[in-house]
Amino acid sequence: MIGLLQRVSSASVCVNGEIIAAIDAGLLVLVGVERGDSEAGAQRLAERLLNYRVFSDSAGRMNLSLRDIGGGLLLVPQFTLAADTGSGNRPGFSAAAAPERGRELFDCLVAAAREQHITVQTGRFGADMQVSLCNEGPVTISLRVPPDSTAATPQ
Repeated sequence: MIGLLQRVSSASVCVNGEIIAAIDAGLLVLVGVERGDSEAGAQRLAERLLNYRVFSDSAGRMNLSLRDIGGGLLLVPQFTLAADTGSGNRPGFSAAAAPERGRELFDCLVAAAREQHITVQTGRFGADMQVSLCNEGPVTISLRVPPDSTAATPQ
């Protein structure tokens, strides 16, 4: 799974002119699901997002996590993150999970985040969304949990 996280002072998602999700200070995360991703990977990405230290401490260093600051988390599904841009002038999407599987794993990520954090909002899977944000810093980081990283180790 891919999470493109952006540290924001505010972010929102609109569908058909209606705001369906909004947060104040926290993280806006665009989420891509790849073929081979799993529920374990979704849970691992949730842990990383909640614990990743991208917020400034009193010394101005990025030492605080979303949990530490009690910020909002806005998760937005975006299958184009799994684009293959290796050749040509048009992206390919063969690495992206099928829509049904993508929805399952996005929902799994949301559930895992909500189990561990109070303020979790989401975009709408499959919808034409307008995403607004005020990126702080700017700070934008790509986190990836590779499909095979959560596989059990043979004994």
